[in-house]
Amino acid sequence: MIAAALAAWVDTARRYRWGVLALVALLTALSLWAVTTRIGVSTDTSTMLDPDLPFQQQNRAMKDAFPQLGGELVIVIDAATATQADQAAARLTEALAQRDGLFAFVSDLAGDPFFRRNGLLFLSLDEVYALSDTLAEAQPFLGTLWRDPSLRGLADLMGDAADQITAGGLDGVALPLGPVLDRMAAVTTAQSEGDTAARLDWRALIQGDAGGVAAARHLILAKPKRSFGSLTPAGDAMRAIRATAQDLGLTPENGVRVRLTGSAAMESEELGSVQTGMDVAGAITFVAVVSLLVLGLRSPRLILATVVTLIVGLCWTAGLAALAVGTLNMISVAFAVLFIGLSVDFGIHFGLRYKEERDRNPGPTPADNRAALRAAARGVGPGLALCAVAAAIAFLSFLPTDYRGLAQLGLISGMGMIVAFIANLTVPPALLGQWPVRPARNAGTGGDPAGRWAGRLEGALRRHARTVALVALALGIGAVALAPGARFDFDPLNLRDRGTESVATLFDLLKDPRVTPYTMDILADDLDAADALADRVAALPEVSSAITARDLVPADQDEKLMVIQDMALFLGPALAQEPRPAPDAAERRQARDALTTALARIAAASEADPVTQAAAGRLTNALNQLEPDTLARVAEALTGDLPPMLTRLRETLAAGPVTLDDLPEALRGRYLAADGRARVEVRPARDPRDPGQLAQFVDAVRAEVPTATGSPVLIRESGRTVMRAFAEAAGLALVGITLVLAVTLRRLRDILLVYAPLTLAALLTVATAALFDLPFNFANVIVLPLLFGLGVASAIHLVHRERAEADVSHAMTSSTPRAVVFSALTTIGSFGSIAASSHPGTASMGVLLTIAIGLTLVCTLGVLPALLALWPSRKDVGF
Repeated sequence: MIAAALAAWVDTARRYRWGVLALVALLTALSLWAVTTRIGVSTDTSTMLDPDLPFQQQNRAMKDAFPQLGGELVIVIDAATATQADQAAARLTEALAQRDGLFAFVSDLAGDPFFRRNGLLFLSLDEVYALSDTLAEAQPFLGTLWRDPSLRGLADLMGDAADQITAGGLDGVALPLGPVLDRMAAVTTAQSEGDTAARLDWRALIQGDAGGVAAARHLILAKPKRSFGSLTPAGDAMRAIRATAQDLGLTPENGVRVRLTGSAAMESEELGSVQTGMDVAGAITFVAVVSLLVLGLRSPRLILATVVTLIVGLCWTAGLAALAVGTLNMISVAFAVLFIGLSVDFGIHFGLRYKEERDRNPGPTPADNRAALRAAARGVGPGLALCAVAAAIAFLSFLPTDYRGLAQLGLISGMGMIVAFIANLTVPPALLGQWPVRPARNAGTGGDPAGRWAGRLEGALRRHARTVALVALALGIGAVALAPGARFDFDPLNLRDRGTESVATLFDLLKDPRVTPYTMDILADDLDAADALADRVAALPEVSSAITARDLVPADQDEKLMVIQDMALFLGPALAQEPRPAPDAAERRQARDALTTALARIAAASEADPVTQAAAGRLTNALNQLEPDTLARVAEALTGDLPPMLTRLRETLAAGPVTLDDLPEALRGRYLAADGRARVEVRPARDPRDPGQLAQFVDAVRAEVPTATGSPVLIRESGRTVMRAFAEAAGLALVGITLVLAVTLRRLRDILLVYAPLTLAALLTVATAALFDLPFNFANVIVLPLLFGLGVASAIHLVHRERAEADVSHAMTSSTPRAVVFSALTTIGSFGSIAASSHPGTASMGVLLTIAIGLTLVCTLGVLPALLALWPSRKDVGF
């Protein structure tokens, strides 16, 4: 009945072809109108999972209390010197603060006047004492530079150092001269060679390089006003930051590097990476599919009919998506690539079966063409219908799950499979009814000449059927043994493109152990409750610290202030004098001569150590080789950081007692909400990049405080939700497809034969993932549920053909095996193009889907014929 109905359907499309084609054109135009007017893309990744899940509600409550948390841009400024980084940050912050249309706030905490004055209080007591000792020794040195922060002052300083070395050796010199002279020589040489960004970092020299790279790095936080209707929600803000930095001259050529990271930057760049990957994948897929159609169909008219049907079906599916969904997410945008790869399978099977019928009965009359179309519909139509339903069930199985992002892709692709079935039994008959395919030259000889290799393969498999079955069983057992080694990667960082600036910058920041995005948050009713929770959580071995607003107030303030007051006593007079006017060109030349004279005395002094003598000699040679027009630039590079550095040092001597109310709102507001609620920030004691340790951290804290949230909780619970959704979807797909097979095939033998190669392919896919350490993740978890829907197609077609033929050899020499091969190859070509994406998550989905479909093809053509030979069909036996 189904075959007869489909044959009538195809014949109707052929008979009324012009009306059908007009209707097709109208529906396509309406679909394109719906796409252009109604469809959009949401880049809000928070909607990927059910918002009513408990951990989603807890995260939303934290964001409601502290809206400034999350979705931030971190502006990372690296410069040649710490002072240069501070100045660049101040200029950039001031400029961006004027762009209130793009930013909710721009915060430079390190450059805030509060921290410029009280910054020493936030050091440890030992660090304050160590700094006091260093500054006490350097007091004469600093006084000289404060009075004259120029090349002339440097010459005076080195003259005094030469006198002290001559009089009593290096013990009388405030700072180690060797490293100072060595760095001065390096900067001078670099400037003379054209490196205008080279500068002398006086803060690093005085602090003994204690800060390392971080000393010349400055961070700014900016909250962009994101537009989730754009593929780059924070794109406008990011472009504004980069343009402003360029306008201010904050460029690598000037010794300053400005980079962007943070969740907002990573999301925007990730979405751009996904979009680019999908665009490239779509183009590659279309080219690959058309190329395979040329090889497989070998008929221009058949190829044209299939391609037109593919385009029409894609337009219809997109139109249905616009009506049913409206707004796509970053997973469902992949429906186009999936549709191209899967829809063409219907066209290949129908087209090759139609061509087989034309070659078998190559009559020239319209009646012969009509008979070929009806025979193709009768022969392959029921199988296509079953494949469409199975694929739709596999896609739609995600609808009841909590994985909303994938459920949307499932809905669109499920509808797409029905669209593909309808289109491929409607558009090709209408086109081929008007422009029928010409029979092959050897038409009427029987069989598909290009598919005779399949007959030889089937013969070999039939002769060695038992061996093939045993090998398949052994492979299945081995795959079961390897399957437990497969793992799920919960960390979304591993799904991001490390080639993007934001991700590369984050990993650069993570080299500092003090920086981690893996902190948990606890929302308390007030600060006292937060302190009590922090004390409980901090006692856990998995926790390194639990911070509340009170922990922001510096400890040991009385003792630190005494030390600072002592520093003010011995530094204050030296930093209170009026600086001399900057030297002019003639005075700079005189200062250079005086400096080289002092350096020559230091190099010649027998009391100086060899390191200092060598450094003095290198600096002397570098200064003597300077061109007159580069002297001013070198002088600026050597002394330009001195005035702001010394001014900031003087500001820190005015520190006073600090209370919680004195803290800047930009900092205090991250721990105390406007309504009095308080936040506890919990930091991990172990490596959170390790999935096991991250799980222990989350479980330990949530066992103590079940409402704790934060990125580790989102990672952990999202992974659990996705795994649960995967299991539910796989179960639903298996049950649904089995029921459909039972109703349509009505034979236990045929159902088992359909599932045998599919089961082996699924086991081998999991084993391959385990063997080659290809983890499952949020993107590629769709593979196995889809395998149930897509993998059964090849087996269904072969089993259907075997039931219709007198024996299995006739089935294997027909067009069906060839259609199975080229259908699988087009699917592999489609998913393989996704694997070429630069986005790791998208690429991993393409890789695993390619592996799964490839293994399904091998198992279907390599194992199923042997099983058919071992268990031949009995036409009189039903289910």
